[in-house]
Amino acid sequence: MTAFIIGLLLFFSTHSSRIFAEDNRNRYIEHYGMMKWKLAYSIVSLIGFVLIVWGYGQMRMDPVVLWVPPMWTRHLAALLTLPAFVLLAAAYVPGTLIKARIGHPMVAGVKLWALSHLIANGTLGDVLLFGSFLAWAIMDFVSSRKRDRAQGLVREGRIARDAVALIVGLVGWFVFVRYLHLSLIGVAPFA
Repeated sequence: MTAFIIGLLLFFSTHSSRIFAEDNRNRYIEHYGMMKWKLAYSIVSLIGFVLIVWGYGQMRMDPVVLWVPPMWTRHLAALLTLPAFVLLAAAYVPGTLIKARIGHPMVAGVKLWALSHLIANGTLGDVLLFGSFLAWAIMDFVSSRKRDRAQGLVREGRIARDAVALIVGLVGWFVFVRYLHLSLIGVAPFA
């Protein structure tokens, strides 16, 4: 559990710099430059991510069960991740109405992903992992929207671009749920 917690702290410390320490982040970038910031950010995030994956895997071998969710919650989680994949795609397809309306669709997608997995899983490791991601995503979304408003940022989008995000998201979701989730995570969402 120690490696898992350290991983969460490292990962979220970098990903929360604009939420809690934007001035420090800006000073670092001014002093060392954007490339060194991105390098340090990436290294710390990657180390954190590896520790999260390894620590979570260790916790799954001897889980502390807090509750046993009904089987139907797996199906609900799989369905809730569908819009999460569309939101993720919308974050990278330029000019979507989804991004224009939501502002930060990837963070919104992380919220849906984390919530859906909290519904379907009941171990201590699950609560720590998905609860941490949900709490972070809520704080980051609020912080990002506040920054957008302060900057007067206005986004525009076209419905045709949403169709691209929808197709990419649906295909990505199908491939992940049908083929990758079991081999990567060890759980078949629709089993």
